Amino acid sequence: MKTYDAIIIGSGQAGTPLAKKLAKAGKKTAIIEKRFVGGTCVNDGCTPTKALIASARNAFMATRTDLGVITTEFKVDFPAVMKRKDDIVKKSRNGGQKGLEETENLDLIFGDASFIGKKTLKIKLSAGGEEEMTADLIFIDTGATATVPKIEGLDQVDYLTNTSILELKELPESLIIIGGNYIGLEFGQMFMRFGSKVTLIEKGDRIMSREDEDVSQCVTDFLTEEGMKIITSAETQKIEKAADGVTLTIKTKTGEQQITASKVLIAVGRTPQTKTLGLENTDVEVDEKGYIKVNDKLETAAKGIYALGDVKPGPAFTHIAYNDHLIVLKNLTEDADLSIKGRPVPYCMFTDPQLGRIGLSENEAHEQGLDVLIAHLPMARAGRASELNETKGFMKAVVDAKTNQILGATVLGYEGGEVMSVLQVAMQGKITAQELRENIFAHPTLSESINNLFMSIEEA
Repeated sequence: MKTYDAIIIGSGQAGTPLAKKLAKAGKKTAIIEKRFVGGTCVNDGCTPTKALIASARNAFMATRTDLGVITTEFKVDFPAVMKRKDDIVKKSRNGGQKGLEETENLDLIFGDASFIGKKTLKIKLSAGGEEEMTADLIFIDTGATATVPKIEGLDQVDYLTNTSILELKELPESLIIIGGNYIGLEFGQMFMRFGSKVTLIEKGDRIMSREDEDVSQCVTDFLTEEGMKIITSAETQKIEKAADGVTLTIKTKTGEQQITASKVLIAVGRTPQTKTLGLENTDVEVDEKGYIKVNDKLETAAKGIYALGDVKPGPAFTHIAYNDHLIVLKNLTEDADLSIKGRPVPYCMFTDPQLGRIGLSENEAHEQGLDVLIAHLPMARAGRASELNETKGFMKAVVDAKTNQILGATVLGYEGGEVMSVLQVAMQGKITAQELRENIFAHPTLSESINNLFMSIEEA
């Protein structure tokens, strides 16, 4: 049996930097990866989808005539689009793998890890054979995978997930998406712009149920305007093979109806990858959904075992996973006392226009009974947005009525994530709404409209 100081299971956005830094700090370290280095972000998430979204936006821009440039003929070369995505993914993946392989004191092992004792792992090596190892410190960064719901007939059809849709060789003529949140919406708009006819099915009464109603409605409006059919309050009863793809039977408020498409994408959420880890052989505890329970310092119920990234409860974002590794690393190597409590959780949905969010939403502020002011600015009143003809959406901020501190911000608009990031830094720096209203921003930029955003409080 091999003995290490630290073992990391999974090479995602927490595991990879943690392994390298622990090794550089003098700990004999192993990192176990059963598939590809980089985790979901590099292989099935951020990197490939945002590469495809960029191609889809180019296709969309070619159809626009509002800027005075007319394109009479163009085509989407879908194989070329997918090859570009693959090249970007491979470059990122290979770079990550090379970084691990070149780190002294670190072993990169490809295989499937499971616990056979409290701190003993058995690795089914990808190259064949098995290996056992142990360490005082073990970090679980196995991430999550697409949730597959129980729908009659689903196992009899060739359905797509966020992973398999990235491997399509041909553009589907039509696509049904089950699930009206970020993954489904990004893929839906993307494939619609490539040329697929897209229908989205959401069981709730609106898409993006975690967001404020005005955000949900605005996204619904611009996606519908582009051609997406969105059916809410709809439950998928059955899926069957059809001559030209699949047929879904859905139940809505008005009764049952059938919809046929070339392909169906399942986008109803994520499930933590914990079932095959053998956690029953440890003191690690999981919740009813399979997520590993952790405290504010990412420690599990088993001393010396930590969980990072999407395998634990809470926000499942690449940047949160990366921050997880910093918390654990500094607590272990610098005797710090960091925790996840109170950390900012920014996120961005890469529809076009984007949604950038930080802090409290308007709904959350009201639910907490806070005394707040709401700043609101339509993107049509942002000078730079008008110059670009990118006037869909709005900016919104939640401001403490007594202290003038910014409690949260929503930017639904062109490059909304970038503008949101400016507001995030302001929030972390305790810059007040009044100070931002009077701040000097470069003209003409999208961020300059933050002045006008906070002027809207006085105008209300």
